Amino acid sequence: MIRKRAVVAAAVVGTVALGTGVGVWASADGGGGPENGARQTSPGRVAGTGADPGQPATTSASPSPSRSYPLSRAPRTIPAVRSHTPARGPGWKPQRGERVVVSDPELADEGRLVAGELGLAYAGEKSDARAGDVRLALGGGGGNQESYTLTVRDGRVDISGPGEAGVFYGTRTLKQEVHGGGTAPEGVVRDQPAKPVRGFMLDIARKPYSEAWIEDRIRELGDLKYNELGLHFSDDQAFRIESSSHPEIVSRDHLTKAQVKRIVALADSRHITVVPEIDSPGHLGAVIAAHPDLQLRNVNGVATRGAIDISKEASARIVDDLLNEYAGLFTGDRWHLGGDEYQALTVRDPQASYPQLAAAARRKYGAGGTVADLATGWLNDRATTVRAHDRTMRAWNDGFLRGTSVQPAKDLQVAYWTGKEIGARPPAEYLSAGRKVLNYNDEYLYYVLGQPQTFVYPTGQRIYEQWNPRMLRGTTAVPARYDGQILGGSFAVWSDRPNAQTEGQVAAGIRMPLRATAQKLWDPGKPALSWADFRKLADRLG
Repeated sequence: MIRKRAVVAAAVVGTVALGTGVGVWASADGGGGPENGARQTSPGRVAGTGADPGQPATTSASPSPSRSYPLSRAPRTIPAVRSHTPARGPGWKPQRGERVVVSDPELADEGRLVAGELGLAYAGEKSDARAGDVRLALGGGGGNQESYTLTVRDGRVDISGPGEAGVFYGTRTLKQEVHGGGTAPEGVVRDQPAKPVRGFMLDIARKPYSEAWIEDRIRELGDLKYNELGLHFSDDQAFRIESSSHPEIVSRDHLTKAQVKRIVALADSRHITVVPEIDSPGHLGAVIAAHPDLQLRNVNGVATRGAIDISKEASARIVDDLLNEYAGLFTGDRWHLGGDEYQALTVRDPQASYPQLAAAARRKYGAGGTVADLATGWLNDRATTVRAHDRTMRAWNDGFLRGTSVQPAKDLQVAYWTGKEIGARPPAEYLSAGRKVLNYNDEYLYYVLGQPQTFVYPTGQRIYEQWNPRMLRGTTAVPARYDGQILGGSFAVWSDRPNAQTEGQVAAGIRMPLRATAQKLWDPGKPALSWADFRKLADRLG
């Protein structure tokens, strides 16, 4: 799908902190050697210097006529750059009148954005080179589209990558270098993420969040090199986005489609895909409130909270109407189908408790058909609807039911969040079956407002020091052989008790967990910085 472009305003929030020193990258702790876990990738000695790059350098063996410079140190950024080749030189810092130029018109948005952030002029496509230039270019073959190379040399900055996303991430590194220390250090950064999905999920169904707050999070996510924003906008409490196909289900406090289009456009300009979720067949209370005839009831006529009666054709029609409608609003290539916590499956004998579901299962799947088969078939049918819009789909792990004759569609990815459901299946079961999995581990990555049940607000320190993407359930990692099937993960804010925190408190509460998660999805290895130093770095970068 062709990425929609959005013109990015040059104005930015906040002030770029310009340092006064030149020559070396400012280190908070004053220590020598590579910072932030970056590897020195130059040969044993830096050409022309006679210096060992692994040791702090004082003066160049071949000083310039006017000045000598120590060997540069790797920049400190969040997430940390994965490789830095040091060099001797003054580095680069923005000066009034200098410019950002691009080699390709596709990079105009990235060029305008970073020019505005650093107080430079955006000069568009230029082939000449001037002192002080920041040049953005596409190139480097068909490698990881999110990889980039950032070179500081001869008073200029060159950022290149095989895709626009990688070049954008290079500008995020440059912005942090300047914001954190005033000067981008001499040398070459080569960087790319370990995981292709680095997400943040927000429950706007149970707590309405303002357009401005969501857009502020998008800017924050972009600077941290996240590439996904999930929006859970339908649940038992409310339905939060304007609908033309079913306006009767929309809650009073909601986002208009015009607002959502602006959110999607801003996210797109930061290379962030917005992933919608209309959870079904559970968590549909807001839809059922306007259509009580679709409420699931047990054998005694008692309503089942949030559950739609999947034996009724009208239930499928209304959900498919919504899936088709919002496919035109959310233009990214990913979709979340939900599928979790269908309450008909939490009773001892679903067939006896819900005879209408059991009868529908037998009609559709034969004499041995069960309620679990019917629920799996429902999920597959909704996948068929979304698949027609050329989307990659995922569902919660407890929507993949055990012991069914009907199997979930093979192209459904597993959003693994818990092992607490009835008949819980360990992550390795999905992985050994060849499924691709996304990590939403509720032990580390769930920020649940009001801390209901056993949930506690996650800390950035715990994520930073203990978690990695292979830790899908609890505190135990799956074997390393499955690493390639784990696409990445998502930090999630759930609004179970919506008034427990204000928008401002949520933003403050997730600030360090977001940064820790960004670090571990970009590079799952043990970080070089201590947590205390990582916190100081985050405070310095803003």
